[in-house]
Amino acid sequence: MDDPQPPRRRPAHRQPEGDEPLTARSPLRLRAVLSGIALLAGTVAAVLFALSAAHARDAGPWVAAAICAAVALIAAIDLVAIARRARG
Repeated sequence: MDDPQPPRRRPAHRQPEGDEPLTARSPLRLRAVLSGIALLAGTVAAVLFALSAAHARDAGPWVAAAICAAVALIAAIDLVAIARRARG
């Protein structure tokens, strides 16, 4: 009897198909720059809002500080993901 053929393995590095240029570059560098800017801006804004919240009577500045801190945290996580993807 004929043995079924084993499934074909995908090559580790494939050539681009279709109209994609052979010199296409990965957007990781731009993504890293934008995440770095978001990390810096989010951290600075969170600190400034937290300092102003110390003198305010309402919760508005604390909410703004928390949102800015969340943006900085997401940017930091994205930078870690970019670094891992760039390595392997």
